[in-house]
Amino acid sequence: MSQFQLTSPDIKEGHFMAKTFEFNGFGCDGPNKSPALAWSDAPAGTKSFAVTVFDPDAPTGSGFWHWLVLDIPATVSALAQGAGSGALPTGARTLRNDYGLYEFGGACPPPGHGMHRYQFTVWALPTETLAVPDEASAAVVGFMLNANALGKATITATYAR
Repeated sequence: MSQFQLTSPDIKEGHFMAKTFEFNGFGCDGPNKSPALAWSDAPAGTKSFAVTVFDPDAPTGSGFWHWLVLDIPATVSALAQGAGSGALPTGARTLRNDYGLYEFGGACPPPGHGMHRYQFTVWALPTETLAVPDEASAAVVGFMLNANALGKATITATYAR
């Protein structure tokens, strides 16, 4: 039996990300590109995918959500580099991240705060649409993803300033 997996030509498990994926704002000056992502061997019954990027090391008490993409059609198995700035598959929707933006927000840990982990996760879902409103908080989205996912696959990359 195959295992649901996430791969990327741009980021690698446990490795430092390129400045290409750094945010532009909050004191950071990167190009703010989202990395290319591809997934395979989704669980049976998958009707849509979601992609999230979460930094559990942010000094907030609740982590930091960098990207929340929902309702990616089950026929899609990849997102190109830079898709986070609007080039998403038809039907997909982006919810507001913790920067307050409806797009990908790159890494921007506080200077001298040490290494942060960025968890890029693809979620396989049993419905075509995740039952959350467009204005749902990232915490509600995370709750609903965990409550409904048929499976998930993650690449954890790192970054520091």
